Amino acid sequence: MNKKIWIVCILTAFITITCQISRQKSTDNTLRRTAASVEAIPAFTPNPSPAYLTPEQSLKTFRLPKGYHLELVASEPMIHEPVAVAWDGNARMYVAELNTYMQDVEGTGEHEPTSRVMLLEDTDNDGRMDKSSVFIDKMLLPRMLLCVGHELLVNETDTYNIYSYKDTNGDGVADVKRPVYTPDKKAPGNLEHQRSGLEWNVDNWIYTTVDPVRFRYSKGKLVPDSIPSGSNGQWGLTHDNFGRLFFSSAGGEVPALGFQINPVYGRLEFNDQYTKEFNEVWPIIKTPDVEGGLKRLRADTTLNHFTASCGQVIFRGDRLPGDLQGDLLISEPVGRLIRRAKVIDKNGKITLENAYQKEEFIASTDMNFRVVNMYTGPDGNLYLVDMHRGIIQEGNWTGPNSYLRPQIKRYGLDKNIQHGRIYRLVHDGMKPGPKPRLLDEPSKKLVSYLNHPNGWWRDNAQKELILRNDQSVIAGLKAIATGEANSYIKTNSALGRLHALWTLEGLDALDKGIVTGALKDQDTEVRKAAVRLSEVYLRKNDEQMIDQLAGLKMDASNDVKMQLILSLSYSKSPKAKSLATEILSASNGNEILARAQKSIDKNEDSKKFGLRLGRLDEADRNLILNGSVIYKSLCTACHGVDGKGLLSKTAPPLVGSKRLGKGKDMALRILLHGLSGPIDGETYPSEMPAMGDNDDQWIASVLSYVRHEFVNAPPIRPADVKSAREQTAGRNKSWTITELSGM
Repeated sequence: MNKKIWIVCILTAFITITCQISRQKSTDNTLRRTAASVEAIPAFTPNPSPAYLTPEQSLKTFRLPKGYHLELVASEPMIHEPVAVAWDGNARMYVAELNTYMQDVEGTGEHEPTSRVMLLEDTDNDGRMDKSSVFIDKMLLPRMLLCVGHELLVNETDTYNIYSYKDTNGDGVADVKRPVYTPDKKAPGNLEHQRSGLEWNVDNWIYTTVDPVRFRYSKGKLVPDSIPSGSNGQWGLTHDNFGRLFFSSAGGEVPALGFQINPVYGRLEFNDQYTKEFNEVWPIIKTPDVEGGLKRLRADTTLNHFTASCGQVIFRGDRLPGDLQGDLLISEPVGRLIRRAKVIDKNGKITLENAYQKEEFIASTDMNFRVVNMYTGPDGNLYLVDMHRGIIQEGNWTGPNSYLRPQIKRYGLDKNIQHGRIYRLVHDGMKPGPKPRLLDEPSKKLVSYLNHPNGWWRDNAQKELILRNDQSVIAGLKAIATGEANSYIKTNSALGRLHALWTLEGLDALDKGIVTGALKDQDTEVRKAAVRLSEVYLRKNDEQMIDQLAGLKMDASNDVKMQLILSLSYSKSPKAKSLATEILSASNGNEILARAQKSIDKNEDSKKFGLRLGRLDEADRNLILNGSVIYKSLCTACHGVDGKGLLSKTAPPLVGSKRLGKGKDMALRILLHGLSGPIDGETYPSEMPAMGDNDDQWIASVLSYVRHEFVNAPPIRPADVKSAREQTAGRNKSWTITELSGM
């Protein structure tokens, strides 16, 4: 460890032990310099340096559209390894640090509880953090943050538990900790594959990625609600002005998914929701450290495809050019770039398009530029959380035989650790907005912010009103929701009405008159929200509400009709089912509405059969269910009920079997003709008998069950069995492992 890093560590330890507030405002005006314009940075740098760059040096490496600039908000030594931020209602910033993440190529000590949540403040309103404290110390890789009033909710890696932390004496250090959700279960998987988010959405539900659950914050606790068809995504979660969620999956190399419908209604993806070209990325430097290896590199050694998409945000601020509002920004930290996607509603189907031709919104020549999260800030600008490090892949992908390890060692990327920057994106001639004081203002003033042009203010005003449970503002909220003149707001916008409706819902103050009135609103998104808000009545089979919804069956918007189909599924009334059928019949085979109905049907399957079986088509599911009956009556005597074999070693275990999961051919041949001889070096007392006398449906059912249950492989269909019979016609003896291995 070099002398500079030792000094940083000693300084950090001193701050931690004494719990003193540090004021690290630099007088160096060079830190106020903004990034170079697009013309100043070459379109491509073939041999970038992996060397550590100071913040002022890094600011010179960015290529952005003309007029845009990055400003430094915070950096090391104030923060280290930042991955997520959250602002409270007064714009104090909490920063989650993963201080043990990949500190060497082995990931040594990664699960030591030495990470932190920092509290940062900008006391002179110049956009730069100048006051910091260790709000929570000695944590295990904190990954999710959510401010609720004066408290901070935090989830750490490897656990599902979520705790609330509060500073009661104003010293910037949490001194009260209480549980808000504690199932006390260990979260599986490495830290990249565990959940993220904790996103308080417009609909007052709090969403995460990965796990099939969402939460309601009630009486100081997180109350879970299941998502039958499962959640989406990996690292990063965002929502738009209307509550549409956007996920991404680095593991699946999928930059965006889950944005067609709310996940509680099921899964709906379209093959053409973006083109194949959308998956291509355009770095401005050589990118050798790609986990996918050579297949993910162009001839010029640049990354050719999303491989680490994460930290996405729908920009909803008011202090950048208006054409950026509503755009989806996706980070690709391996490519050192940020994609800007236009979100387009094509008659109900949401599609994405790169805003530029073969280039990106933000790109850097700094090899340590690693943005892992982005946010719309209280000041109306865009914020980037740059982990600023060499290695950006978990240890699972940097092993001794990996493609990555030699690249990491060759460039010395493992040496670049314990840094971190937070930037904000600004634009020429546009002044950042004022600092909010939502935690200190009266409820009536908060109501006025439901009409604010910055989505951060609208969201947080709504959240704070619900947390206060102040019933005195209900009359004003109803006036806004119905478009009446009132003393709370100067102008009544559609977004203001939308937030008023959801705030009433969060205060449990909605009534049928408000909902039915909103069903007739001139704005599509307000009508759509009103359909969702009618679900409380649909669950009670309220036929008067169904009659009101019937007035929208010929609505001009497919978004509204899609929501009708989704929401009507909550009613068991024949009238509701008839209305949904009528909408579908009148749509003349409209793909969007038909697929919405299919998603609801699959959702019901997931409720009935569980997540894995529910996702399958009915024919495949029936194969597995029938195969289960056959296996349990015939095969358990040798292979065991759990597929792990018996202590007597009558037959080999099936769990994790290479012959079951490697394609279909081996398993088909074994079941049709039998298997003899030693298996994986083990000799068994009897051979696997041939089962070929059974019909194709029988064979397919058994194999589908054991593949589903023991190796998580897809079903085998009767047509596959028929093909295998034809290919092995005339064989009259069992197979050996040697024969099968040669296939």
